Amino acid sequence: MSDSTVPAGAAASGPGFADFGRLAHQYIDGRWRTGTGSWDIIDFNPFNGEKLAAITVATVSEVDEAYRAAERAQKPWAAAGPHARRTVLEKALRITEEHTAQIVEAMCEEQGATRSKARHEVEMACEFLREAIRLTVRPEGVILPASQRSRENRVYRLPVGVVGVISPFNFPFLVALKTVAPALALGNAVVVKPNQNTPVVGGGLIARIFEEAGLPAGLLNVVVTDIAEIGDALIAHPVPRVISFSGSDRVGRHVGAVAASHLKRTVLELSGNSALVVLADADVDYAVDAAVFSRFVYQGQVCMAANRVLVDRSVEAEFTEKFTARVRALRTGDPREEETDLGPVISDFQADALSAMVDRALAEGATALVRGRTLGNLVEPTVLAGVPADSALLHQEIFGPVVVLVPFDGDDEAVRIANDTPYGLSGAVHTADAERGVNFAHRVETGMIHVNDSTVQDDPQVAFGGEKASGSGRLNGEATVEAFTTQKWISVQHGRSVFPF
Repeated sequence: MSDSTVPAGAAASGPGFADFGRLAHQYIDGRWRTGTGSWDIIDFNPFNGEKLAAITVATVSEVDEAYRAAERAQKPWAAAGPHARRTVLEKALRITEEHTAQIVEAMCEEQGATRSKARHEVEMACEFLREAIRLTVRPEGVILPASQRSRENRVYRLPVGVVGVISPFNFPFLVALKTVAPALALGNAVVVKPNQNTPVVGGGLIARIFEEAGLPAGLLNVVVTDIAEIGDALIAHPVPRVISFSGSDRVGRHVGAVAASHLKRTVLELSGNSALVVLADADVDYAVDAAVFSRFVYQGQVCMAANRVLVDRSVEAEFTEKFTARVRALRTGDPREEETDLGPVISDFQADALSAMVDRALAEGATALVRGRTLGNLVEPTVLAGVPADSALLHQEIFGPVVVLVPFDGDDEAVRIANDTPYGLSGAVHTADAERGVNFAHRVETGMIHVNDSTVQDDPQVAFGGEKASGSGRLNGEATVEAFTTQKWISVQHGRSVFPF
């Protein structure tokens, strides 16, 4: 493909919404381009190993071009006003809704997402687009009291300028859109680096939607590349003022450190080790339903997933019997088939790592109540019990269909076990007494926790984020306004100040 095949605004000639061959490119300053790096990222279907596309990586020079294009486009976009921005976002929502079937198909192919998971991700993305539409007119300035009656203090809320986004593979479409859409709504420009496992769903597809929606060139740029090619250029570049990253805490610590050294703001959504807690008075059948979903949605490759299911000993036997029966009935296979519950994990590396993790736990003395097989990238569910308290498995993120059952005696012990982790992203507690659940939730060191529900929750209007090693900063609703805008104080002296000199 040539260096500039699809000019901005030429929607009719742009790539389709499930066209991997054309979407798998760089998108810089409104043009679909081939990268100029010396190697390619290969985009594979994780279920059957089919090669979907090869993308020549972007270089440091192209990262610079993307940020400079964003910098040029941002000020006119901010000056255009909220209603002009709202029009583009409304079109982006309609386009997403109209092309849901194609987007779902692309997710099944590139992510290994089951159809139900893919449909849910698109539905949630549409909800976040609706919230972004509302955000265009939400930021408010204020007039604050001054120490002198003749002075007026005006505080304006303005866009930060340019936002850099590094998105994950597990919810690439949703996570990228829930950052890109509000950032644009608030008058910013954006540069996105999608995960190299999902460069189309997390990058090219989003660029295509906004191109069709009429977003001016330069406001949204997608660079498909890797740290091996560009180092820290995406984070350290002087243009972006905010870096939004979703991924592992190991990488997130590096992103945060580099950004801080350049005095940039960060929003870091990192790893989790969530606990779903079943108290003695819980509805066991309902808790089983919530636990199965909380652990095994998208093969357990979810930061909010319940790695640990904590069960009061008084209901342990009943819960374990029903939970293991449900897990054994889960169907692992081709994610494109409607009856499939679990598709493949993202790579053979991840599949091997999960198998090794289970083997270590068994060697330490754990018992496999359900032991799934690993067939290529298909990893069947495993349920472990009797994991020693000092096992690393209880304290780390398990990014796959492996779950640990842990019994406890009373609420105090449950709180202690739930908090015995370096992470604090999500959680859930099940009880017949909602206020008991709220009191319990207050004691758990986590950014989000849900009473009588799953651990996997997101809401466009409610602050989303973690504590401890699970990240810093928040997104959604007013938290997004805080993340992607800054405040400017302008005072007006209507009289005359008295100076000491």
